[in-house]
Amino acid sequence: MKIISIYSNEKQLLKKAIAGNRQAQRTIYEKFAPKMLSVCRQYIKDVQFAEDVMVNGFVKVFKNLAAFEHRGSFEGWIRKIMVRESISYLRKKQFVVYDDEVFEKKDLGVAETESILDIEHIQDLIDSLPEGYKMVFVLYAVEGYKHHEIAKMLKISEGTSKSQLFKARKMLQENLKLQGISSRTKSREN
Repeated sequence: MKIISIYSNEKQLLKKAIAGNRQAQRTIYEKFAPKMLSVCRQYIKDVQFAEDVMVNGFVKVFKNLAAFEHRGSFEGWIRKIMVRESISYLRKKQFVVYDDEVFEKKDLGVAETESILDIEHIQDLIDSLPEGYKMVFVLYAVEGYKHHEIAKMLKISEGTSKSQLFKARKMLQENLKLQGISSRTKSREN
C-alpha cells in the first residue's frame, strides 16, 4: 500500500490549519515539536518546564497563524515565538539577573567521555552558566541574533549584551580547561 502525504504543500497545510482543521494543526505540531522543544530546552534547564513553554508557544503559533506572511521560513517564524516564550517564562520566574557582580564557579566534575564532548555534555556546560549569561550566549551563538537585537528583546543595553556574552564565553572556557586538567589528573592516578 502506498502512503500519500495528506498535505504536500505548506501553504495548503497552513490554510487548513487557519481554518481550524485539527488534522492540519496536528501535522504542524508533530512536524515542528521536536525541534522547538530543543529550542526551549536551550534556555530552560528543566525538560518538563521546557515542554510547558513549548506547548504555550504552540498555542500562540495557532492563535497567530493567520499573521504569518510567508516572507521567511515557517519554521523560523515558529522558532522566534519559542525563543520569546522561553525568555518570557524566565522573566516571569525571575531567574534572569543581569549584573556585574562576581559569581560562584560551579564544579562541573569530569566528563564521562574524556575524548569527545557530546551534545548533552555541552548542554550541561551551557546550563551551568548564570541565567543572564546563558540567555545572551544562546541568543547570540546558537540563534544568531546581533547584540542590538538581543538588547531590544531582553530590555538591556547593547553593552550589557556584549559583556554577558564575553563573560559566558570566558566561564565556558574556564570550565572546559578545568575539566581538561581534571581528566589528565584522573588518568595519571589510574
